[in-house]
Amino acid sequence: MPLGLYISVPFCPTKCSYCNFASDVFSRGAFENYVARVIEDIGNARTAAAELGGGFEESADSLYLGGGTPSILESSQLIRIFEAVRGEFALIADAEITVECAPGSLSPVLIETLVRCGVNRVSLGVQSFVDQEAQSVGRLHKRSTVLEEIARLRAAGIVNINVDLIAGLPHQTAASWGFSLAETVAAGTPHASVYMLEVDEDSRLGRELIAGGTRYHAHFGPDEEATADFYRQACETLNAAGVEQYEISNFARAGAESRHNLKYWTRLPYLGFGVDAHSMLRAGWRPANSSGPDSRTPAAKADSYPGRPTAALKRCSTHSQASIPFVQQTSNDGGLEAVRFSTPDSLDAYMNRAARVVTPVSERAALEEGFFLGLRLKCGVDLERIRAEFGAERLAGCGSVIDECADDGLLEKQGTWVRLTARGRLLSNEVFARFLSVAR
Repeated sequence: MPLGLYISVPFCPTKCSYCNFASDVFSRGAFENYVARVIEDIGNARTAAAELGGGFEESADSLYLGGGTPSILESSQLIRIFEAVRGEFALIADAEITVECAPGSLSPVLIETLVRCGVNRVSLGVQSFVDQEAQSVGRLHKRSTVLEEIARLRAAGIVNINVDLIAGLPHQTAASWGFSLAETVAAGTPHASVYMLEVDEDSRLGRELIAGGTRYHAHFGPDEEATADFYRQACETLNAAGVEQYEISNFARAGAESRHNLKYWTRLPYLGFGVDAHSMLRAGWRPANSSGPDSRTPAAKADSYPGRPTAALKRCSTHSQASIPFVQQTSNDGGLEAVRFSTPDSLDAYMNRAARVVTPVSERAALEEGFFLGLRLKCGVDLERIRAEFGAERLAGCGSVIDECADDGLLEKQGTWVRLTARGRLLSNEVFARFLSVAR
């Protein structure tokens, strides 16, 4: 079973006001040391996986450079990262290789470097095709720049392009949002991601909205009801154009679904490297080319871990460095099904080799994940697969929640499948919380 690989690049030319990711503005002097540190972790991935009790597979069918802004790195640094990955992992012939890029950063040299490194998919952080909206939150590009760079990527042979959009930005109206959606369709990109603005304490704009202030154009932002309407509008517009929704926030033309992101939602194994990187490896998983003992440590039962694993899951990534100490969160509620581990979410802590968090995933926690990750997909969750994997008794415990959510118009059942309704996708966190409650 090939791995998915994620590499975090936490550097940005500016910090957008809405951003709540572990990224920031740093001097270019920090880039080189960081790249060397990530390359070191890539080289130690096999040893770290074995220490943590997770299976290690040399082959990978997806590689994703996210951030932050990976396109801020020098071409030589990007090349060295790709060389390190290929030195440790065998990327299959048709591997999906994605790099997130900020519009305005795609110079001819960078595009040439991407092609040289085998990149076949680019994700553009457009957020809005309306210049006023983009600039109000700190984006440096204009609509014309985005369209020019899409054309240059295609000319270079990179045609698998994603456009990120955010509903709920300051100055956004139904008309301006409709314009951004129309431009996305007209651009002909095969994939789009649509996110509703997150209002929380982790971004400057979020804090200002909570405080009711006026900085960062917060007082020009649409309210929650309007933002929800924008999301519904996006679903209708993109689906009608053949860019069909396959996950709560993701839309694609047939065959252009993100292979890498699907690993997160279907609980397939992945490894990440760099700041705030998260990983998931199946416990006791034996590599396909191995006939010997598992590459994991002897701990085969989760009852040797006295706490409970967290159900929280952030954007993926991980790094594996054998010399870094571990902070272990533990569980005693069934056999060990998988192991998750994550790196520090600050550059200083990561560079100083601070402890990473290790979370054994018990069978019960895996059932929880099966629902709250699988229900993100439009196709939903196959109850027969859940029954086969976790047993009829565990599935029966979820029956009442499924029925209640169906009665409330949040879920719909079709044969052995259960999926979110359109209303359920807007209230997905409420649905997920119900499954977490009953599984415990």
